[in-house]
Amino acid sequence: MAAKGRPSQSDRRRAEREDLKIPVDYSAVDAFFSEFTTNVNEGGMFIATETPSPLGSEVALEFRLPGLEHPVNVSGRVAWISDGKGDSPVGMGIEFRELAVEVRATINEIVRRLRHNG
Repeated sequence: MAAKGRPSQSDRRRAEREDLKIPVDYSAVDAFFSEFTTNVNEGGMFIATETPSPLGSEVALEFRLPGLEHPVNVSGRVAWISDGKGDSPVGMGIEFRELAVEVRATINEIVRRLRHNG
């Protein structure tokens, strides 16, 4: 059950998300980090990290997706934070801002492929 005032995981998500472990570099509040995303969709991603940025903070992300020649550079904001209690790993949910059409299509194709193969 979700904590009071905190939306459940299914309520937070507007798009299907599938497991995809890829390296992601991000910067927030004058600091640079390299972590892994454990899932991604056209709306955002979850970054597993022991030191999540504050809720609502802006982040700049760079990551590579299978099928794209160049890395994806996108801005986002920390939409939610997981403290690792229950079944969720420690980390933060990032909501993308202004995702390019090509990148959105590639993410959708990857999610469809993973869902079909899984």
